[in-house]
Amino acid sequence: MIRYPDTRVEVLDDRFTPIKLGSAAVEELWTGGRWLEGPVWFGDGRYLLFSDIPNNRILKWEEETGAVSEFRKPSNNTNGNTRDRQGRLISCEHDARRVTRTEHEGTITILMDTHEGKPLNAPNDVVVKSDGGIWFTDPGYGILMNYEGHRAEFENDTNVYRIDPSGRIDVVISDFDRPNGLCFSPDESLLYIVDTGEPQHIRVFDVVDNRLENDRVFVTMSPGNADGIRTDTEGNLWAGAGWGGEGYDGVHIFAPDSTLIGKVHLPAPCANICFGGVKKNRLFMTVSHTLFSLYVEAVGAQTP
Repeated sequence: MIRYPDTRVEVLDDRFTPIKLGSAAVEELWTGGRWLEGPVWFGDGRYLLFSDIPNNRILKWEEETGAVSEFRKPSNNTNGNTRDRQGRLISCEHDARRVTRTEHEGTITILMDTHEGKPLNAPNDVVVKSDGGIWFTDPGYGILMNYEGHRAEFENDTNVYRIDPSGRIDVVISDFDRPNGLCFSPDESLLYIVDTGEPQHIRVFDVVDNRLENDRVFVTMSPGNADGIRTDTEGNLWAGAGWGGEGYDGVHIFAPDSTLIGKVHLPAPCANICFGGVKKNRLFMTVSHTLFSLYVEAVGAQTP
């Protein structure tokens, strides 16, 4: 039995007080993976897809029954997932070193697998803007080890790319060590990008005609790291976090001015997050081998 309020949900600033629900607790939904990542919500089907990278599969959790099944295996060690504005699944595949789209009838379309004639490193995380542009990071973790892909040499820089609906490819930024999670502000005027290399921070950019300007550090995450990130409709940034020692693992919530206003404490590093549920007020968290959730009084800034 859990005693309310759940002490694992910590208020660090008064702005987080109305977001924390006194009668909601961190829930363990499923365990049995190896390294879970890439949660994406399908509200039209009331299910969540998420990646189990080392086990080479995408799993499906059904909200109404709690059942978990294999959605796709093999998955080419898929990591990050999102949906486009037509509701199609967009995925970053480590092993195949590509970004793909799953069509409504189930066929898979390769959106990008090379840059300037050379294979991508290992695409990691992905978001879709309202104009249909697909933005993704390519840090190459999937070619650093066989555990999440296969060992290979880097043939491209660790870029962040944008795929235009016309098919044109742009490198939007190229000076990250290990670009990882990324997300837009609710009005898409800002883009946040995590660097899980050195110096372990989150940067934010103004988005002007699909170009990135006014580069600045939003928050430094040292001694740990952020990973997957999302914003809510009020502009707060929610970051999966880990590798920082006792009391660090979980989700860190930052106000738009970068103040750390709250934490969700979890038993292991949180690789990625997304909002879902009927009202998009349920936070899903992939944590090591386990899927967790938490209802909050915040609404995810995501479409669909």
